[in-house]
Parts: sequence; structure tokens; C-alpha cells
Amino acid sequence: MCLFLYDDDPEPEQRVPAGPLYVPVRPGPARAALRLFRTPLGARTAAGFTSPALLAATLGRDQAWIALSEPALRGMAEPLGVTRLTLDPMLSLPTVRAATAPASVVAPLGAPETSTRAA
Repeated sequence: MCLFLYDDDPEPEQRVPAGPLYVPVRPGPARAALRLFRTPLGARTAAGFTSPALLAATLGRDQAWIALSEPALRGMAEPLGVTRLTLDPMLSLPTVRAATAPASVVAPLGAPETSTRAA
């Protein structure tokens, strides 16, 4: 028999409000619009941070934000078709830019490889 009762612990499937969240925003037509992100698999998600310091560490000090509750954030994201909420995302990659390689490195398909090593 277990000596401790855990009646107040939520089940993993239950949604429990996360408390105040710091939500990244961008300038919008009215005041501010939610900044939405994508998961590694490409699904759209809203992001909320549990502190302004975590938000700044992930997205930079210049990122604008507003404080919202979890239900308010979900309520704003759902009409946009976003049902996922990511709390404290840790990985943020810069925008991928097309790399330009020197012409001597790029060879058309089927062309013989050339070596640039000095013999």
C-alpha cells in the first residue's frame, strides 16, 4: 500500500493551466499579433514562456511579448487553426539562407569529379 496520497496530482492527459505566460508577438494591424511557430515536424504551434528571461534567451532581447494566461493564448490561437501550445521551447534556429558555393566546387550532375589538391 502506498503511504502517500496523490489526489491533487493531475493525470498526464489533463490540461492544467500553466500560469502566466510570456507570449511572443509581432506588430499587427490593431496592436500586436501572435507570433506562431512550427514544430520540427512542421505543425503550427503557439509558444509561451514561463519567464521573460527564457523568452529573451531563446528569441532575443528585442522580441516583443505580452503576458497571457494559457486559456487566453489557446483562445487566440484556435481561430487561426493552431491547436498546439509549446511551453518554453529551447531550440531556436536562425532562418535558413541559400548558400552560394564557389563555381569550382559545384559540378553538374554526371560530370567527373575534379580534385583541387596540389600534387
